[in-house]
Amino acid sequence: QVQVVESGGGLVQAGGSLRLSCAASGEISFNAMGWYRQAPGKQRELVASITRGGWTNYADSVKGRFTISRDNAKNTVYLQMDSLKPEDTAVYSCNVDYLVWKTATRQTSWGQGTQVTVSS
Repeated sequence: QVQVVESGGGLVQAGGSLRLSCAASGEISFNAMGWYRQAPGKQRELVASITRGGWTNYADSVKGRFTISRDNAKNTVYLQMDSLKPEDTAVYSCNVDYLVWKTATRQTSWGQGTQVTVSS
């Protein structure tokens, strides 16, 4: 069974930084990982994603402030968030698109989410 565990959320003042981590465990190789966020009363949105090969994609609202990176050997992705704004406040969740070694099938899983709160 695949487990997806996020860490690194918390409370920070505007202008500060946080680093989120997302680790997927199990006999898998990830194809892509993405960070999503959902603020109260709003729809979930893609923040950033990265493929195993390193191709990245960012929401316009975070370009130049957030950086996504990965460690393929550890099936882990990081989201470095700098120059945080109050509007970045949300629950951040990680989605993993992966290949299961045993069955050679492609699946996706979500983490439990981590709260990021940016105070003004």
